[in-house]
Amino acid sequence: MGIRTFKPMTPSQRGLVRPDFAEITKTRPEKTLLRPLRKRAGRNSRGVITVRHRGGGHKRQYRIIDFKRRDKEGIPGRVAGIEYDPNRSARIALLYYRDGEKRYIVWPLGLKLDDVISCGPDAEIRVGNALPLRLIPLGAVVHNIELQPGQGAQMVRSAGGSAQIMAREERYTQIRLPSGEIRRVLSECYATLGEIGNAEHQATKIGKAGRQRWLGHKPQVRGKAMSPRDHPHGGGEGGSPIGLKHPKTPGGKAAIGRKTRRNKMTNKVIVRRRRIGYGQKR
Repeated sequence: MGIRTFKPMTPSQRGLVRPDFAEITKTRPEKTLLRPLRKRAGRNSRGVITVRHRGGGHKRQYRIIDFKRRDKEGIPGRVAGIEYDPNRSARIALLYYRDGEKRYIVWPLGLKLDDVISCGPDAEIRVGNALPLRLIPLGAVVHNIELQPGQGAQMVRSAGGSAQIMAREERYTQIRLPSGEIRRVLSECYATLGEIGNAEHQATKIGKAGRQRWLGHKPQVRGKAMSPRDHPHGGGEGGSPIGLKHPKTPGGKAAIGRKTRRNKMTNKVIVRRRRIGYGQKR
């Protein structure tokens, strides 16, 4: 598990940095856990583009990931393989449960082939096991955290992600998320021990524009290079400025300085806000 650099035999290899896929043990996915994945190219049900710069890309199939694991309490599962998943930055592990069922989970760092993991209140404090937050010791590193009991993991699911158990209250457990935010989560919610593998994903470099198109990312044109009917920054001669006091989105809304947070219901569970960049407002 690491990254590879290349000699510049071609222009695209000069800046290319790729993972070495050393942790991959299985190259063909489990057919029973595959589903077709239809491409929408950033369009909604009416065919209107709601997310720009999406489209094309290589054909994929969706891998069904088990983010709940509650219905497998007390049933051990053996790691049968570690695979690449084109739909997420993390790797996935194929489990063979003792009752004969097969499932995918997000691969945590340190989980090896033929390791046996389990889920439930009686599970050991070991990487890959899923337990309620109330039973996980303080200071432990976790991922795949539920927000509501039985709803399935919704937080800390990408490559290299991990959260830390900080403190406990009456019904809640305080968790420090990767963003630096400290948040209260119900202690009955499940989390998986360990951090997610493939942490080197942040160090990879695409290398060429064509590889971005394979991923389904289309080129991003600057607003000031468009005409005024296509973007508020458009128009003017050559490299003229945008002609506005503040930059705007293609829809005409303020792009900088406008607060976008509307979910005030979660204010009561946030103990400390996330880290913000230099010059940004809370």
